[in-house]
Amino acid sequence: MTAIMVTSLDGAATAGDRGSQGLSTPADRELFRSLRRAADVVLVGAGTVREENYRGVRPRPSGPDGADPGPPPPIAVVTGSAALDPAAPLFTDTLTAPLVLTTTAAPVARRTALAGAGAEVVTLPDLGPGTLLAELARRDLREVLCEGGPTLLGALVAADEIDELRLTLVPVLTAGPSGRIASGPEDAGLRRMELAGHTAAPDGTLLLHYRRAARPPNE
Repeated sequence: MTAIMVTSLDGAATAGDRGSQGLSTPADRELFRSLRRAADVVLVGAGTVREENYRGVRPRPSGPDGADPGPPPPIAVVTGSAALDPAAPLFTDTLTAPLVLTTTAAPVARRTALAGAGAEVVTLPDLGPGTLLAELARRDLREVLCEGGPTLLGALVAADEIDELRLTLVPVLTAGPSGRIASGPEDAGLRRMELAGHTAAPDGTLLLHYRRAARPPNE
């Protein structure tokens, strides 16, 4: 699984009322688009969907030979409450129906409304990383791009499910109360990564590419 996140120089994951979009730069947005084009599915938490007013997926561009690129990947939203607006662009402005991954604890009326808006509502026994990824794999959606937010990413980090992190470091300082890109249990332990590449944009944006580090033989 690949995660893509953006932060300020002082570690803020959001800026103002625009969420992570308030930090994004042209280089970050181009990386975002390219990773979406390569993914089988985009995995995101409901809080991020609401905060950033997610819209649906756009067409994939044709290949260099003009070949049909196929349908764009679905957005899979993780939500325990199913508290999503059926009139939001995620449902009304998309080429591929989103998946709503929830549980039977979510109110039936909400699940029914989202299904009526065109979403495929999937009821799971729980929303743990293992259950989520098993459901996506069952659908042959194996190239997963996680776009946050911090609770979902923190759970995936704690479960050691992150293979790659594409981290955009934006040359601004924000201070303020903004949180980290991931939050979760304090005893999750260290998940070591190694730098696989980096690119500096003309505006000072640094695109960092990390991969899971090989474990020492004695671990």
